[in-house]
Amino acid sequence: MDYQFLADAGLYESHEEAIKREEVLGRLDQTVKLWVKNVSRAKGYNDAMVHEANAKIFTFGSYRLGVHGPGADIDTLCVGPKHASRNEDFFGELHKMLLEMPEVQELHSVPDAHVPVMKFKFSGVSVDLLYANVSLWLIPEDLDISQESLLQNVDDQTVRSLNGCRVTDQILRLVPNIQTFRTTLRCMRLWAKRRGVYSNVTGFLGGINWALLVARICQLYPNALPSMLVSRFFRVYNLWRWPNPVMLCPIQENSLGLSFWDPRRNYKDRLHLMPIITPAYPCMNSSYNVSTSTLRVMMEEFQRGNEICEAIEANKVSWDALFEPFAFFEAYKNYLQIDIAAETDEDLMNWKGWVESRIRLLTLKIERDTNGVLQCHPHPGEFSDKSKPFHHSYFMGLRRKQGSSPQEGEQFDIRMTVEDFKRDVYAYSFWKPSMWIHVCHVKRKDIPVFVFPGGVRPNYVRSASEGRSVQKSLRSNSPQADAAMMRKRRKHDDHSRGFSLTESSSTTMCSDATSFEPNLGGTISNVKFPEDIPHNGTEIPGLSTTFGASSGSLAMEKPVIELSSPILGHQSPSKIPDDIVGVQLKSETLENGDSKGIKPFVSSTEEEQALGVATAGNGADFCSTIPTNRDLEELEPLELPVTTHGLSNTSNVQTQKPVIRFSFTSLAKATGNSA
Repeated sequence: MDYQFLADAGLYESHEEAIKREEVLGRLDQTVKLWVKNVSRAKGYNDAMVHEANAKIFTFGSYRLGVHGPGADIDTLCVGPKHASRNEDFFGELHKMLLEMPEVQELHSVPDAHVPVMKFKFSGVSVDLLYANVSLWLIPEDLDISQESLLQNVDDQTVRSLNGCRVTDQILRLVPNIQTFRTTLRCMRLWAKRRGVYSNVTGFLGGINWALLVARICQLYPNALPSMLVSRFFRVYNLWRWPNPVMLCPIQENSLGLSFWDPRRNYKDRLHLMPIITPAYPCMNSSYNVSTSTLRVMMEEFQRGNEICEAIEANKVSWDALFEPFAFFEAYKNYLQIDIAAETDEDLMNWKGWVESRIRLLTLKIERDTNGVLQCHPHPGEFSDKSKPFHHSYFMGLRRKQGSSPQEGEQFDIRMTVEDFKRDVYAYSFWKPSMWIHVCHVKRKDIPVFVFPGGVRPNYVRSASEGRSVQKSLRSNSPQADAAMMRKRRKHDDHSRGFSLTESSSTTMCSDATSFEPNLGGTISNVKFPEDIPHNGTEIPGLSTTFGASSGSLAMEKPVIELSSPILGHQSPSKIPDDIVGVQLKSETLENGDSKGIKPFVSSTEEEQALGVATAGNGADFCSTIPTNRDLEELEPLELPVTTHGLSNTSNVQTQKPVIRFSFTSLAKATGNSA
């Protein structure tokens, strides 16, 4: 792997584009300086104060790290004085100034976000602008934002905004070789995007998360070249025992008394599944969006990457095999399709941003209401049907958790889960009647053609011998074969273990939170885990529905998952072949609208030894650290309320292979009301 490989992949911008970015940053810096002078004058300060008033632009994220590519946005931070407020002045006066500038297009403010942000295009360059009004009357041009004194007497939004820059700068200080780090990070960002695991907002990892993971590998192997670091990345994280935290330096306390990530003291921190800790005070988990489902997807991808890297080292395949795009629409048999629409471009932009921030909540709710048996794989991007203006579609792959024990007569009704998700989405503060959302189930063969390149559905050739193994994937070297091999491995696991969606539902997030006791002083060990994460899941053999309403309807159809397990002769569950599993399609009404109840459940944890990796080189002893920055994609942590509808008990029955019937029935039908 060399520069030419990355250049051919289009990871480097042209010299002209680099110059244009610098010009945009300079123009933006002039704009905020003029803005703060206008604010000072409007608030009655004297001429001397107005003359000295200043604001300064800082960069962070991929641009500051030096790993941005063509067309990437620039993450920026405006630091202003204490008398320039966020809501009135930044989102008010500055917003008006930018709106009047002809160079500014697509201006969109999100003042109520976890990290308040203003998004726009400046001369065609995408910019995300944050604001921090520190407790200083005057902002010097040589301001050092790494000083912790800037965190005094400021609100939480300012702390989070400042930490974007502080964490980025700290990462560059902690890696042994910046250039090697940048090249390796470019590779991993490319890999994550092609494999569909680059998206903080949907529950995977964002830019800052991947940067922290790569930085840790650079610390562990300070003298390695980028090609070796990529290989070691997969080797280490394939073996990593989550929720063992990844840290670049020890967690530091400070006299400022700000809250930082510490599972020994903070109950919520114990529930995090994949802690990746920021290195700047106050240290926080940058990846709390990760769910059980998305963690399993990433673990499978780490395993695949490790196997391919081993084959590369044995000269069996080339690097191209590692970066093969993930065939998302071939990987599963069943999907949820989420359609949204609005009347205007501006309304759609606002509605789209809100819905995207809630999609991960649907994943968490489905995991909760099915006790983790039904797992989701959200696609990180949206799709648009050119024939439908102001319309976007999102997709979520569905599969069953590996190793589930089937029970007879059990059913899961997720209609209320989807309806609950809809209520959360429609709670949008700026909702308009023209904004709507529709969720439906679609089988693989019925995926709409507009999601495929050129609007043409690929002709996949599948045979009984296709499998999920990396070796076969390497021989075929195609994303379709890669997806087929994943299905084969899952089917093999089903034969050996048996599975079903018949366990009682629960309301728990994952683990027994009281059992997480990491050693924060050095190399991590003696950590208790919510669960031992296996590398492969299983698919749902049949999930199909019919709907009574059109996709444009505001009424929401709710998916029903009904399962029954007929006795199949005297075969044991482990010997029943998968092709016996039946799929029945129907649209049915539940009597009195009753559905399978949900029982509170907290899974037990088992103490395991965490992965410990000794550091080599220059006598430096780097330990995993805990940083506290929020990527712009990150949202506030979501807490799912315990649902209590329809509680019921189910008697134990003999474990059998289930026949699974998935029916989607509108809530109106279930209750006997007309739409």
